[in-house]
Amino acid sequence: MKYPSKVKIIDVGPRDGLQNEKAQVPAAVKIELVHRLQDAGLTEIEVTSFVSPKWVPQMADAAEVMAGITRKPGVRYSVLTPNMKGFEAAVLSNPDEIVVFAAASEAFSQRNINCSIAESIERFRPVAEAARAHNIRVRGAISCAVGCPYEGEVAPARVEMVARLLKDIGVQHIGVADTIGVGTPLKVRRAMEAALKHYAIDEVSGHFHDTYGQALGNTLICLEMGIWNYDTSSAGLGGCPYAKGATGNVATEDVVYMLQGMGIDTGIDLDKLIDAGKFISDYLERKPNSRAATALLNKRLG
Repeated sequence: MKYPSKVKIIDVGPRDGLQNEKAQVPAAVKIELVHRLQDAGLTEIEVTSFVSPKWVPQMADAAEVMAGITRKPGVRYSVLTPNMKGFEAAVLSNPDEIVVFAAASEAFSQRNINCSIAESIERFRPVAEAARAHNIRVRGAISCAVGCPYEGEVAPARVEMVARLLKDIGVQHIGVADTIGVGTPLKVRRAMEAALKHYAIDEVSGHFHDTYGQALGNTLICLEMGIWNYDTSSAGLGGCPYAKGATGNVATEDVVYMLQGMGIDTGIDLDKLIDAGKFISDYLERKPNSRAATALLNKRLG
């Protein structure tokens, strides 16, 4: 089995991880988390979301957070922009990349944004064009790529359709996201194969939630396919809003521990990464949602 010799991790903790937190996390804490992640060797960080504070109050300080970061050369800072209004606000903060998103489930698209998948992607066309005009990279996320809370299993053909439509509007890189964490390795592989019909292997990421404890297995099968980009979340931040009490994004620490054990280079210092996850977990007054972090923190205590 030939695995990639290196893997790039996009830490989505500051955005995807914190966005569902009920209590407001101060901008200074979010900035400190970004600083700790980049100090640990992360070169891709999803910082925040320029979305209406009415819908996501936690992201109301997006401009303040972006302005407060001491940028490190070689690090790509990305922000989520749900529409043109979001992009116009985002561009003032000089992001390196914007992220747009579409569901592979028609029911999910209708329930969340009251329009079809095709319509939702068409709405992003001016956003993608404006970003490219500003020399800002455009990344897309395909949510519910293997399962949907409303319609159950999602066919790989849907993933292929979304990938084709995103490619058509100028999206340069896509993440195949198991948003509710129901995916198992063979289902995930089929979803990835569908995305790879329209994107090169360097332009595709895996984004797995650990709701049912499948995220590392799903990562492993993608590594076997040669996929070397993954979205993960520091300390496993982020619950799954569709599965009460369930864990959300796979923990960056767990993925890095597995990759290091396989001899795959990530450029990440695991100890510093664990410190970053502990910092935000301490602030949130809970334990890191990472098996590797828990084990290694206990080991430090001797």
